[in-house]
Amino acid sequence: MTVDTRGIRTGGEAQLGGRYGAWQDTAYYRTNLFRFSASGYTTDMSIRLPLRAAQLAVVLGLAGIAYGARAQVPAQPAARFGPGTRVLLDAHNAYPERGQWSARIDEALATGLPLAIEQDLHWSVANGAVPQSVVAHDDDALDGAPTLDAYFFARIRPIMERALAENRRDTWPLITLNLDFKDNTPAHLDAVWALLGRHEAWLTTAPRTATPAKSEPLVLGPLLVLTGSDTAQRRRFHDEVPVGATLRAFGAMAPVPVRGETKELRARRAMQMTSVQHINRRADNFARWVNFPWSVIEAGGPQTAGAWVPADSARLQAFVRRAHAQGFWIRFYTLDGFTAAEDRGFTAAYNFGSRAAAALRWHAASATGVDFVATDQYADFTALRR
Repeated sequence: MTVDTRGIRTGGEAQLGGRYGAWQDTAYYRTNLFRFSASGYTTDMSIRLPLRAAQLAVVLGLAGIAYGARAQVPAQPAARFGPGTRVLLDAHNAYPERGQWSARIDEALATGLPLAIEQDLHWSVANGAVPQSVVAHDDDALDGAPTLDAYFFARIRPIMERALAENRRDTWPLITLNLDFKDNTPAHLDAVWALLGRHEAWLTTAPRTATPAKSEPLVLGPLLVLTGSDTAQRRRFHDEVPVGATLRAFGAMAPVPVRGETKELRARRAMQMTSVQHINRRADNFARWVNFPWSVIEAGGPQTAGAWVPADSARLQAFVRRAHAQGFWIRFYTLDGFTAAEDRGFTAAYNFGSRAAAALRWHAASATGVDFVATDQYADFTALRR
């Protein structure tokens, strides 16, 4: 994947106003390092690689892990943005639901920028009201659910407007919006397409071409929008866009089907598949990311995960390297770790059972260069990476 760097400064460091939040990425292994000063933060795009195997073992040695491999990632120029250039918190389910989590988006933004924010979307047509895209996880929790426009776009408007005014494109995108459509009706997709159009000045875009297999350079904006892999989404956000017009969002690679009569059988077969089998194509002009549950790395996912061992680490590295080699960003979901006393109502299937167990995976994902690490524990993930 390439990036249109017109108007973007080059060089090892670029000064930024410290107005976007207290992000400091001290993942020692790779990605941008955001450092704060009294007047702002700087972004050092040099990659902190390669680590010696012994150093990485120390980082992961909180659990006594002997981590023998090191991530092999080449240094990237300052102005480059694409797969493998930075590791971001992906704030999972950053919205209120059923009277809980009213401040979730603020909790996410408080960790600092850049970051990714997930919003689950339903098409609400209840009670004779004007249909609208609302932010909610479950279809029985739509009463009182906020609209995507009012909850997300209104909240980030000051950040976007300041970013555009300062025009420091070497820091863009500041926010990645991950749209998880729970309803793919054409009217819903049309409404979101129109909403993105009203904010097109904020967006990271690419030209729609007659050769979709070729990834065109991104034209960076302070907001990057990702959609899923559903064919209806590709049709609306890519195929129906006229050649010569602008792509406002980018989809995921469709997952490779895993056959099996039961969920358990499919899970076993998914673990038997290699990263090459799971990521069996290259990124194109629309499909630019891959999205995996953690169960493709550790059998059964967080609830049944045991000790983090070198074989797990090797498998994770293989997935990340394969994704980046094929031109994709890669996301894993969802890595939580909490006791019963710490439970805020998060999904049990994503729980490793303790913060320490989750922290091992956060470390490993960061060290390996996962682009988007989804978790409900925004502050904990950010504090660990600092």
